[in-house]
Amino acid sequence: MRIKFVIISFILLVGTLALSMYLSLNWLVLFGVVLILTIMGYVDMIQTKHSIRRIYPLVGRLRYVMEELRPKMYQYFIESDIDGRPFNRLDRSSVYQRAKNVRDTIPFGTQLDLYAEGYEWMCHSVAPKAFDKLDHDPRVLIGNKDCKQPYSASILNISAMSFGSLSANAVEALNGGAALGNFAHNTGEGGLSDYHLKHGGDLIWQIGTGYFGCRDEDGNFNPELFAKKSKHESVKMIEIKLSQGAKPGHGGILPASKNSEEIARIRHVKPHTLVASPPYHSAFDTPLEMIKFIKQLRELSGGKPIGFKMCIGHKSEFIAICKAMMHLNTYPDFIAIDGGEGGTGAAPPEFSNYVGAPLIDGLDFTHNILNGLGIREHVKLIASGKVSSAFHVARAMALGADACYQARAMMLALGCIQALICNTNECPTGITTQKSELTVGLVVKDKKVRVAEYHKKLLKNYVELLGASGLDETKYLSRSHIYRRVSLNEMITYEELFPSFDYGSMLDESDIPEKYKLDFANADMESWGIKFHKLQ
Repeated sequence: MRIKFVIISFILLVGTLALSMYLSLNWLVLFGVVLILTIMGYVDMIQTKHSIRRIYPLVGRLRYVMEELRPKMYQYFIESDIDGRPFNRLDRSSVYQRAKNVRDTIPFGTQLDLYAEGYEWMCHSVAPKAFDKLDHDPRVLIGNKDCKQPYSASILNISAMSFGSLSANAVEALNGGAALGNFAHNTGEGGLSDYHLKHGGDLIWQIGTGYFGCRDEDGNFNPELFAKKSKHESVKMIEIKLSQGAKPGHGGILPASKNSEEIARIRHVKPHTLVASPPYHSAFDTPLEMIKFIKQLRELSGGKPIGFKMCIGHKSEFIAICKAMMHLNTYPDFIAIDGGEGGTGAAPPEFSNYVGAPLIDGLDFTHNILNGLGIREHVKLIASGKVSSAFHVARAMALGADACYQARAMMLALGCIQALICNTNECPTGITTQKSELTVGLVVKDKKVRVAEYHKKLLKNYVELLGASGLDETKYLSRSHIYRRVSLNEMITYEELFPSFDYGSMLDESDIPEKYKLDFANADMESWGIKFHKLQ
């Protein structure tokens, strides 16, 4: 190819130059184009970093064009309505339609394979409840015995997404939607910004390992700064981020290209530098210290609900936290369980693909342990991890959740097209970028209404699902209401698949279920270290 390129380019150069000299000067335009392409080809042959370009000068550059076009071509012209990942077109379309307040029904029946292994559904009743007689705004009161300012939360709220990862317009629109729809907006670990506070929507202030917004110059937790900001009227709850489902054990990543002067001021970091949150907290080093930290935050905030977010990893570590709660008689007001299928703006593929328990498994385990130890009454559970439909909400509630978070579905409501370039600062919809020429396309006045409409419609569909099952309240929804196909001729309920446990059934060591005995043996509330005892 290199020899062919040299020969062809030489012939074209000589030919177009001759034509321009002897026929018409207009041929100089074509000569100029050929000259530029020839120079590009020779640059390809000289460079040493890209083998394809070196072997196939000029033509090899088409590879990068095709790589750029591939996701768009696949999404719009090749994939079916149910093939797309992470969210297929059916799910995306449902969010778009509900956000825009247009028809969200589907014609001609389901496209799903109802006989495929893993297919799930919710059982209905021959005596359904009338929708107009049900509570159209189901809520949950979060706050236990030590909480002085309990919060009545919607069962569906915006999950953690930081200003920095998201644009100012995106954060504003999400908060405006939360204000219109009377639900909560989690700030993400990037700290409280003016855009979170501009529209007066209820906030859940997330405190991550970087302590952004409440840190000293060395990156350690600053109690005075936290106390000042946590008392803001819009801050209804505080959430300590232990881990994120999409990258547990890794810490957040803010690329230097997104770290503007404004973001750096809000986070108390240096601008235009890559900001990587530490993988662990410096404010505590054991489960006991963590529970004491929860108590400290509750006191500093004036008694607001304090909780933590985690993706389940070593089960013994969560059990150790529970043991610490019981030992100190101090409990978080809520725990957010994130699943490995959750979203992120940037993460190594090994972490997103292969680290952390999926939501269903993590939620099942968490509810079982809290219930078995007799402390579930103190703690509300929030489920997070690819929740985009009313069925996903119902399934999470059946497993034990009291409320749900949504991140990517709320981004879709803003207009996200799943371009899958969140980590490049080139988001075409102005959501996950800090470039003003891109964010100008996201009009807050319009998008905040879409967020509120989507929330309203999804809640409506959830309440209708409850009614169809013959239920009038979420508390009656159980694991027996959800079915899964395990083979062509066998289906089982979630109660059979994920057996629940009686309240207080694990308080006596001899009654601990066999599958949890080793985890209990390894749980040490005075250390995060895993000793890996072997059962005799």
